[in-house]
Amino acid sequence: MISKLPRWVWTGAWALAFVAGMVNAVGLLGVERQAVTHLTGTTSLLAAALAKFDGVAIFRFAALLGSFLAGCALSGFLIRDGTLRLGRRYGVALLIESALLAAAVPLLRYHAIVGLCVASLACGLQNAMASTYSGTVVRTTHLSGMFTDLGVFLGHSLGGVPVDPRRRRMCLIVISGFLSGGIAGAVGFRHFGEASLLIPAGLTAVASVAYGLYGTRSRPNP
Repeated sequence: MISKLPRWVWTGAWALAFVAGMVNAVGLLGVERQAVTHLTGTTSLLAAALAKFDGVAIFRFAALLGSFLAGCALSGFLIRDGTLRLGRRYGVALLIESALLAAAVPLLRYHAIVGLCVASLACGLQNAMASTYSGTVVRTTHLSGMFTDLGVFLGHSLGGVPVDPRRRRMCLIVISGFLSGGIAGAVGFRHFGEASLLIPAGLTAVASVAYGLYGTRSRPNP
């Protein structure tokens, strides 16, 4: 049940969705016009490239998919558990994500595909950090599942089936965070271009420090 979610999870979910929204907006508005926080569209583009035997496009889309997968693998190596729980090495993962997003800025300017792959690596790392909490899926880099859940909840409500308000709230938090991040990313890109990725890089660094301080305070005294 999601009813046991502590406050730091709600805050973290919104902040990470905001980060993902910013990153994806920059990717879509950049030279390559490429989404980097989710793989559905990229997989479809890879399929189209395979159908046309377009070697350059095949390599590009496969590299993006592989980068996201590598980020997920890195998360699995660092955290070694898909269940969200205080005390895991989320701070380390967030710090690495921050460094990757910062490194993507100069790469996007001089070699866009490499920069997008680095940003995709960061997003894969973020998305895999906390796959579930108390049996509930928590994703922060794409919204298909969240909108699906909202639609199911709406149908349940119309049919008189009880809906867990906290699960509904989690969907709304992630959707609003991603949307807000997308708006901020679009505004930032208009003024700063690819350098606007330094904003989510800074936010994840702050989140890493905040998580470390919160975890230290929350540990019981020996």
